[in-house]
Amino acid sequence: MKRLFICAALLLGALSASAQSKDGGISADMLGKIREGYAATPEQKAVKNALASTSIATLAINGDNLAMCDTHFSHRVKTVGITDQESSGRCWLFTGLNVLRAKMIDKYDLAGFEFSQNYNSFYDLLEKSNLFLQAIIDNRDLPLTDRKVDWLLKNPIGDGGQFTGVSNLIMKYGVVPKSAMPETYQSNNTSNMTMILKLKLREFALELRELKPAKAAERKVEMLTEIYRILVECLGVPPTEFEWARYNKQGELVSSKKYTPKSFYEEYIGEDLEKNYIMIMNDPSREYNKVYEIEYDRHVYDGENWLYINLPIERVKELAIASIKDNTAMYFSCDVGKFFDRKKGTLDLANFDYASLFNTSFPMDKKQRIQTFSSGSSHAMTLIAVDLDAEGKAKKWMVENSWGAASGYKGCVIMTDEWFEEYMFRVVVERKYVPEDILKLLEQKPIMLPAWDPMFAPEE
Repeated sequence: MKRLFICAALLLGALSASAQSKDGGISADMLGKIREGYAATPEQKAVKNALASTSIATLAINGDNLAMCDTHFSHRVKTVGITDQESSGRCWLFTGLNVLRAKMIDKYDLAGFEFSQNYNSFYDLLEKSNLFLQAIIDNRDLPLTDRKVDWLLKNPIGDGGQFTGVSNLIMKYGVVPKSAMPETYQSNNTSNMTMILKLKLREFALELRELKPAKAAERKVEMLTEIYRILVECLGVPPTEFEWARYNKQGELVSSKKYTPKSFYEEYIGEDLEKNYIMIMNDPSREYNKVYEIEYDRHVYDGENWLYINLPIERVKELAIASIKDNTAMYFSCDVGKFFDRKKGTLDLANFDYASLFNTSFPMDKKQRIQTFSSGSSHAMTLIAVDLDAEGKAKKWMVENSWGAASGYKGCVIMTDEWFEEYMFRVVVERKYVPEDILKLLEQKPIMLPAWDPMFAPEE
C-alpha cells in the first residue's frame, strides 16, 4: 500500500510538471487547471456581479467600522486655517510652510496667515532646472545608457519634493506673504507647465553633452534664462521687495513696513532650518540606528542631499509626542492611499476588508511591502495632534492636510496608531526634541543610496 501511494504521488507530480510548457509559459493543460480556480459558486457569482458595476473600494468598505472615530485629542498643536495645493504636487512645500505658519500665527497673535507657496515654487523649479543641467554637465562623459544618466533624463524636473527643498529654498530665498505673490492657474495646475519644462530640459541636456565644460557652463546660463522666462509667464515675477501690514486678532494694526523676502523671514521666523531640523525615517527594510543619504535627492545644486536617521517606530513616536506636547507641528509623510476613507478623513486598517471581498489574504508586513514596491511614502502633511491613553501610549494621530477645508475631517486626516505603525515613513523634528543618543548617530558617515531607490520618490 505504501509503495502504491508513492507511485501515485510521483505520477501526480509528473502530471503537474507536464502542465507547464518547457519555457515556463502557460500551456493548455496549465490553463485548464487555472480555470478550475473559478467554480462559479453562488458566492463567487455574487462578487463578480457586484464588481461589474461598483468600485472595489466601495464593496470592500468594512460595515463593522462605519461610525466616525472619536475626534478628541489629548494633545493638539494650535493651528488656524487649511491650505489647498489644488492640482499640483507641492504637498512637501505646503507642509513645510504650514509648520512655519502655525508658529507665526501663535507667536504674533494673528487671526490667520498664509505664506506664498507660489513664491517658493518659482525658485524651486528654477533651482531644480539648474540641478538637472549641472548634473548633466558633471556626468557628460558617461554614456546615455549609464544608470545615472538614464535616471536624470527620466526625472529632469517635477513639482514634488521633500523637506530639504523647504529648508534650502527658504534659507536661500526667504518667504513672502501670499498677498505678495498669489497663486496663478499654472501654479495650481502644474502638469502642463512641468511637461513643457521637461521637454526643454531634455533638449538642453543633449546639447550640453556635446559641449566642452567652459562652453557648457556659459550655455547653461542662457538655458536657465529661458527657463526663468517661462516660469515668469506661468507663475509671475517673484517680488524682491514688498510692503506688509500686520494686524492682531482684533483687527488692530500692529505694524506696516517694507520687507525683502529674506528680511521678512528673519523678522517673523528667524530660525536656521538647515541646522535646526532632523529627518527621521522608519524603514524596516534597512538597518536601524544608521544614517542614510540619497544621491541627487535635493532641490538646490549647492544645497543638501536628503539625509535621515532610520529608527524603530517606537523611537519615532517618542520624538513626535514630545514635539506635539510642546505645541510644535511637524513635517510628516506617509503612504496616504492605503486604507484611506476620504469621506470620513480617516486612515484605519479596518476601513476596508479586501481579504473578505476576494476570499484571500494579504500577509506581507511593512518590511516586505517596501521590498516588493507595494508601499512607500507618497504624500506629506503636517502632524499636529496625538491622543494618549492613561499610560502615555498613542491611540491615534491627526495631520493637517493641504487638500482644502472641505476634504477629510475639517481639512485634516485622523489615523489610528496601528495605521501609523504600518504606513508612516518620515517625520522632521526640531533638534531640541531629539535625545542625545539619537543626535550622536549623526556623527556616522552616511550610507549613500542611489537616487533611483523607489523609497525616495518625491512626495506629491
